[in-house]
Amino acid sequence: MFMRINKIIIILGEPQSIFSEILFKYFNSKEFSKNKKKIILIGSMSLLQKQMKKLKFNLNLKLINNINDAKNNEINILNINYNNQKNFSKISSNSKKYISNCFEVGLGLIKNNKKTVLINGPVSKKHFLKKKYLGITEYISKKTKSKNQVMLIYNEKLSVSPLTTHLPLKHVAKNITKEKIINNVKQIKKFYVSLLNKKPKIAVLGLNPHCETIDEVSEEKKIIIPAINYLKKINLNTDGPFPADTFFLKKNINKYDVIVGMYHDQVLTPLKTLYNFNAINITIGLPFVRISPDHGPNNMMFGKNESDPSSIFCAMRFINKIR
Repeated sequence: MFMRINKIIIILGEPQSIFSEILFKYFNSKEFSKNKKKIILIGSMSLLQKQMKKLKFNLNLKLINNINDAKNNEINILNINYNNQKNFSKISSNSKKYISNCFEVGLGLIKNNKKTVLINGPVSKKHFLKKKYLGITEYISKKTKSKNQVMLIYNEKLSVSPLTTHLPLKHVAKNITKEKIINNVKQIKKFYVSLLNKKPKIAVLGLNPHCETIDEVSEEKKIIIPAINYLKKINLNTDGPFPADTFFLKKNINKYDVIVGMYHDQVLTPLKTLYNFNAINITIGLPFVRISPDHGPNNMMFGKNESDPSSIFCAMRFINKIR
């Protein structure tokens, strides 16, 4: 399905984000010097230089005009002008046009460069996405005219996938369907087989506490169990539903590669408790590999040089691992 990756496009995302600090820490490491992929940043060169100076990093940025000018072991950057740099210490809607331009260039490049993976930095859901999209997963899906995308939070020991993404809890139950569970599990298996040459063992969680409810018919009986039964029938290695409150015990998670939950925090909270920021957000179902480090802009930490860079290292290691 995917060819061997030789380029990594990185959309810098929200200007007032810790992402620049995290990238600097990666580029300043021995792992970067060993990376055989060409890395191309999409964003403002002058802004990145200002942030580098503030954080006291001494790295060389190479301005390029074309993706084909990129070289290995260099920090190549395609410049996107950002005209609101006077107030670059606070997240606001002023950066919306700049971020849109970065995504337009990045998505255009990856469309014409098939051996390329896309990493995007975090954006503000409040200021950039507003109410139009639930998250970047949905934003990129719309821009690439893709459907039935799946969010996978990947760690090499254990990954999780929320059936609903950044959806308010009051809307979760009515957005759970048998078809969506089946689609997500199929997409996850296809992803693992095609990129990692592995048939994953998948656990599915229930929605209600202890997989029970005082209602006459539960979502488990009506939707989740029939979906799992169908997946078993077509020989997909899927078990459940399991109660979420006890499932993440070590004796349980050691048996599975992926856990599918019904909503965002049901699976992301325990995963981050277990692995901190050593995880990445992957959108499955796009015509290319899309990764986002598993952290937000975190404006409160911006400029302090204290952020954990584990997620970008995890992203690069994953890219070097996939076939």
